[in-house]
Amino acid sequence: MTSRLEEMAAAGGSPAGAAAIGPLPVEVHDLTVAYGTQPVLWDVDLTLPEGHLIAVVGPNGAGKSTLLKAIVGLVRPITGWVKVYGEPYERRRSWVGYTPQRESVDWDFPTSALDVVTMGLYGRVGWFRRPSRRHREMALACLEKLGIRDLAGRQISQLSGGQQQRVFLARALAQEARLYLMDEPFAGVDATTEKAVLSLLQDLRREGKTVVAVHHDLQTVAEYFDHVVLLNLRLVAAGPVATTFTPENIHRAYGGRPTGLSQAAEALLSRRPPGGGP
Repeated sequence: MTSRLEEMAAAGGSPAGAAAIGPLPVEVHDLTVAYGTQPVLWDVDLTLPEGHLIAVVGPNGAGKSTLLKAIVGLVRPITGWVKVYGEPYERRRSWVGYTPQRESVDWDFPTSALDVVTMGLYGRVGWFRRPSRRHREMALACLEKLGIRDLAGRQISQLSGGQQQRVFLARALAQEARLYLMDEPFAGVDATTEKAVLSLLQDLRREGKTVVAVHHDLQTVAEYFDHVVLLNLRLVAAGPVATTFTPENIHRAYGGRPTGLSQAAEALLSRRPPGGGP
């Protein structure tokens, strides 16, 4: 499987079912994001292709999660812009499924696994309408796809970490998005869950969907993904795994922080108008 994906990526081809013409899933231009005076992303220009499994890798604090949050409008950039299929995210919200880090979720909230997945259907159900029997059956089908239908009535606080992760992935699947953004979907899960997650990602790719996942295990990048983005505050490299995930680029990403960012960040932040706007 890996060699076929890499050969296709190296040739610049798209998988079956992917759109060959039209706006790209993600376009990022001149993107700079900071928390206070600390730059997290700096002057990033990036485009992501349709119909691929895309890993976002880099050292801790490199801006990987922030990149996903910037795409879905959860953080406001100092400079630059992001487009999703040629439009601001707000106009393409229903096209995007976002799965945050499991650690960022309040799992003590009193709700069942089925209710969590059903929330992914609210774009079609409507926020002030009760889900119908058909909607609940769709949510159950998503749980089934992740191998946890039998946990539908279980409170999410009673689930293991791997089961919770699968519930959130089932919720994203219920949205029937074109673009999926997943923050560390393989982090802290057991081997069974990792296999289920990988199977889901491969199914989405075969359907022509685009998946962008923050990933930490460098040893599995070439096995699980066909496209890679290497970050270390700045964009180090992006492209097919076969030609981009090289020892040289890995060293550039993990060998140390870019220099001179702090002075440049302070200069830019000092020009930012009140309220944090660009």
